[in-house]
Amino acid sequence: MKSITSTLCVLALVGLSVPATAALVVPGTTGPGANSDGELSITADTVIDLSKATTGTWDQDNTANQGNGVYDPAKWAVVFKYSHVTIGANAKVTFKNHGTRAPVVWLVSGSVIINGTLDLSGQSARDVWTSSTVGFAYHPLHRPLGGVPTEPGPGGFRGGAAWRDGNVLNGPGFGPGGGPGASGTNDGRENGGLSAGFGIDASRWWAEIPAGVKYGNPSLVPLIGGSGGGGSTDGTWGWSGGAGGGAILIACTNNISFGTGRLISHGGNGDYNSNGAGSGGGIRLICANLVGSGELSARGGGGTVSVAGSGRIRLERVANDNTLNITPAPSVVDLLDGSSPIVWPPVGSPQAKVLSINTQAAPADPKASFGAATPDVALPLVSSADVIIETINVEEASTVMVRIAPRNGMVVNETGVNGVVRTVNKRQATEVKAAIKQIVSTNPLVIHWEATVPTLMGYSAVQARVIRP
Repeated sequence: MKSITSTLCVLALVGLSVPATAALVVPGTTGPGANSDGELSITADTVIDLSKATTGTWDQDNTANQGNGVYDPAKWAVVFKYSHVTIGANAKVTFKNHGTRAPVVWLVSGSVIINGTLDLSGQSARDVWTSSTVGFAYHPLHRPLGGVPTEPGPGGFRGGAAWRDGNVLNGPGFGPGGGPGASGTNDGRENGGLSAGFGIDASRWWAEIPAGVKYGNPSLVPLIGGSGGGGSTDGTWGWSGGAGGGAILIACTNNISFGTGRLISHGGNGDYNSNGAGSGGGIRLICANLVGSGELSARGGGGTVSVAGSGRIRLERVANDNTLNITPAPSVVDLLDGSSPIVWPPVGSPQAKVLSINTQAAPADPKASFGAATPDVALPLVSSADVIIETINVEEASTVMVRIAPRNGMVVNETGVNGVVRTVNKRQATEVKAAIKQIVSTNPLVIHWEATVPTLMGYSAVQARVIRP
């Protein structure tokens, strides 16, 4: 009996000491580049401009550009290496996107205290309409620039463009779980774009109309955000779909304390006939102890035709001393005191990239700028394109899907099998299953896959995803 009692007492003492002494070894918090973005101390509403980041490697010394982070194309992330982070009460931190819309990573050698709000939410359709001249298409002041997609949080994907006029139609939401755009049949149910999925599928109003689908994985490795909802039309009006919530990883050696603060990454709402809402984003926290009674939230946006899927939340910690309000339910991993958590995909992890489109090489770091800069790939006017996807360490039994989404739909003339020319509205994304074209090597396993996708005049975004067995 004495032996058992003694053992129980020792365990109790160890448990009580964890919050005060536990610490992790976080990559990037030691060595030459550690703390090179200094201390982040926020006392008033602040916008962090990710476009100011230096392009380089995530672990480089950033002292020369302190406070602006490093954009690492190989990691697709804007990385900040802080000594401490404090967001004061009544202060709100938001972000201006990097040109690639890459997610945010904070590597903190000390602790993180959030008593205010850290917000990576996607833009809502109504916000675009009321604050600028781009999102609400059919309006005397707004129509000339109408049809621009809504902006996501960093690491998320844009909402579908609004209908602009009889020839420039609304478009689908972007991202792996992007919602379809409204079909514009004007039958009372198809004027609204549909919502996006991420952690779960988006709901749908009518069973025969598919909404955005689930994608990604609970670990949020690699880090990714929410997708955009589809744009809308009823033939005379149009609204952009809500954009997807962004993605952030905060990894610190000590505690993350929320007090009554909030970290949110909501999908943008649809509005009026838009209804295509963005899905919630991705939140991943790594710390010794998670403390506080605030809020963690990655909710999908709302709409009347369909409600967007929630995002994903991942918590990795040694100890847990919080009563946080968390939506959706998180994936939780217990870490060992003194351990070194995984921040980036390990060496040998599966990879996929678009290698070429109609034999034209795709850039290693595509922007999908839709005309704001040089296109990633320029094609002559063709009705279809062959897309080559390269995968590394992906099994042959996997499914590779290629999605092409037009920035705006278009009216095209098609000749039917009977030779009759008819006018057709093309405004939806198309996802095609790729077939194995060539096994390039077996160690490592490198495979080229091929899919033929339909194309429209104007800008389109091409994206690949892998579903492993």
